[in-house]
Amino acid sequence: MNAPKILLATLAVVVLLPACVSKKKYTAIQLSNQTLNEKLAEANRQLDACRGDKSVLEARVAEIQNKNEHLKDQVAQLNSTNAALLNNVSQMATLSKQEATNLEKSLEQIREQDLRIRRLQDALTKKDSVTLALVVSLKSSLGNLNDTDVTVNVEKSVVFISLSDKMLFQSGSTKLSARAKQVLEKVATVLNDKPEMEVLVEGHTDNVPISRDCIKDNWDLSAMRATTITRVLQN
Repeated sequence: MNAPKILLATLAVVVLLPACVSKKKYTAIQLSNQTLNEKLAEANRQLDACRGDKSVLEARVAEIQNKNEHLKDQVAQLNSTNAALLNNVSQMATLSKQEATNLEKSLEQIREQDLRIRRLQDALTKKDSVTLALVVSLKSSLGNLNDTDVTVNVEKSVVFISLSDKMLFQSGSTKLSARAKQVLEKVATVLNDKPEMEVLVEGHTDNVPISRDCIKDNWDLSAMRATTITRVLQN
């Protein structure tokens, strides 16, 4: 019989509490709730983006593994050929001097080819690993930006970071916007951790012809914008 009384008392408190909350506090609670909902929506959007990135990276890893398996098959085939040729070395005593020389050259070529394949395999694996790590670092650093403003893509082991012209410069100007400078500083932070990377900067230009005392034409504008971006990345 005691449990129902406690429950009723608790319910009574819950019912009476809203009456004690002022309109100002209620409005603040509503605003806080709205903010939390917006943060939740943004977190869900970032989660969806990360899931998409994860799928792309998994596909790339699968592709690398397939290439690796193909190279392993080639190495195995070369090793088999090498073993067969080495087995015939014992019969070289009956071969002419020229035949023995030709066989030795073939063996040396196979060994060199095997070494080249191994080096290419190691270089490919290392390069793809560095590329994937760079993409993950960039997307993690720039994850709070809209896809229409900044895109990070990989084409033939080259990472492309594209920033929209509307975010970078006003028409006919070489002065970076504050938001673009903030984005470039984040990119520079990631690139500074990877000094072995080579960076190429290409500047946007306007689709409207331009001619000023300090800017001859649109080609000049593009070069000056690229220089502006490069200086931000270096600093």
